[in-house]
Amino acid sequence: MQDGLVMVLCLLLGILLDVGLGEVKKFHPLVGFGNLANAIERRLNTPTASRWTGALAWCLAVLPLVALSLLMLVLAQRFSLWLAPVLHIVLLYFCLGLRSLHEHNAAIATALQAGDLPEARKRTSYIVSRDTQDADEAYLAKASVESVLENGCDAVFATLFWFILLGGAGAVLYRLVNTLDAMWGYRSARFLRFGCVAARIDDFMNWIPARLTACTYAVLGKTRLAWQCWQRQAPGWPSPNAGPVMAAGAGALGLALGGTASYDGITETRPPLGEGDTAKAADILRALRLVEGGAALWCGIALLSVLFLGGVIHA
Repeated sequence: MQDGLVMVLCLLLGILLDVGLGEVKKFHPLVGFGNLANAIERRLNTPTASRWTGALAWCLAVLPLVALSLLMLVLAQRFSLWLAPVLHIVLLYFCLGLRSLHEHNAAIATALQAGDLPEARKRTSYIVSRDTQDADEAYLAKASVESVLENGCDAVFATLFWFILLGGAGAVLYRLVNTLDAMWGYRSARFLRFGCVAARIDDFMNWIPARLTACTYAVLGKTRLAWQCWQRQAPGWPSPNAGPVMAAGAGALGLALGGTASYDGITETRPPLGEGDTAKAADILRALRLVEGGAALWCGIALLSVLFLGGVIHA
């Protein structure tokens, strides 16, 4: 029980550190990793590159850093009883994006509520790849809510899941995997073969967290509608993990998301998500509260689980 309680306290403190400080403004480790991944990709992603080349690139980018994290934790555990927990907390802090998610999307909501469409368009362009230059409030609010729901899984819940399972090294492993998927996991001519392994590993590591995230959204929102949208709409999405997360999240909020979106001047019609009202500025804040409430719920469940299991064992 003692070790489990320590890890739950590390979980709580890592979240509080992220909420209190936000992401590192300079020399963020994930930014450095992105630069490393770009250098590896430029060197290995040649016109003749295969999936095996992509697998080698993935190993070169991810495995040394995960091994370094594990080595640091093992050494910290040997030298001091308190140093290892501190390191777990710091690693989780670097991997979480709860406050960052709030800051980026709350800024869009504030601009929309003030009627400042140019500022809202600029802010939205920072977090999505779709075109925003001529977008209206409904389009921008929809893009922001969808980003909150999807990144709530990637930047918050999946990170917490792997931290709970494997500690700080697990959080590091997941965030590196997720970052590589965001960089290489495209079905374009450049990345179709090279990024295939990165995309499949991310799908694997997100499979359980995505469904736990969908359950979290459903529990904290319109439960029945969230479940119905998850079952009906998720199979229509090409991503096996984004579908359940976004469909359940849209249903939980009672919003109609999905539909048309423009990318590089090309309009794409995507499957519907959720059911109900058109998204507005206030709905961005509702989506953020859904994610933040979910993080609090996970912390509560983790703490109660450790206390209950400890009591059962001692009984």
